[in-house]
Amino acid sequence: MTSVDDCKIVDLEIKDTLEGSSIEITGNKQIPFQINRIYYMYGIPEGETRGDHAHENLHQLIIVSGGSFDILLDDGRKKKEVTLNSPEQGLLVVPGIWRNLSNFSAGVICLVYASQTYEDNIVIRDYKDFVKFKGIE
Repeated sequence: MTSVDDCKIVDLEIKDTLEGSSIEITGNKQIPFQINRIYYMYGIPEGETRGDHAHENLHQLIIVSGGSFDILLDDGRKKKEVTLNSPEQGLLVVPGIWRNLSNFSAGVICLVYASQTYEDNIVIRDYKDFVKFKGIE
């Protein structure tokens, strides 16, 4: 089973020019999965949280493209908190990890690259079901 230790910060390759900087992300190159969905979250009110779920089979790369926020990762036995505050890094989240996003700064933009399209049946939304899925009782 996966653990929070399998979730890693990925340094993204920056291309600096006189016109500014850019970062290119290619599935199976900078990240270890094929990208099948990209989405972003913005306009998140102060004090709100996002996430509070896990995915059975989904890999994600989570990036803050503006602002900052915290991600609490939980594998059912161990927890790890990560702060994202630079577009030059992303957090690779592996399947079977509960996540909670919080402490969003004003104007934050959270960009997510995902290995699968959205399918509700692979999302675990109840923590008790998550613990059962992980085989921890």
